[in-house]
Amino acid sequence: MNRKEIEEQVIRNYRRDENMMILAFAQWCINHDLDPVVLYERAYPQQEPNAALQQALELTVPKEEAGEVPDDTLLGVLSMFGNEELAFVVTQEIAKRQKSGR
Repeated sequence: MNRKEIEEQVIRNYRRDENMMILAFAQWCINHDLDPVVLYERAYPQQEPNAALQQALELTVPKEEAGEVPDDTLLGVLSMFGNEELAFVVTQEIAKRQKSGR
């Protein structure tokens, strides 16, 4: 592989991983009866609607069919991709859930 091919592969891998992070976020929201679009807009109010989030929503399953997405895993993945604002909103929702005992 030449340098350009390696760079293209790295970009493809990053985008694939980023899409998996978005899917994990969307499924976590579904699993906790939260609207992923609303949470995303709280974190990034100035951004346009997120096309990748819309695509991820099409891949989510009802919470009864979904596997668990642990809070710590989601927060770690969000941080890894630099989504600190979204991680903050997720942390707020986790705190609300823990306070209500759910």
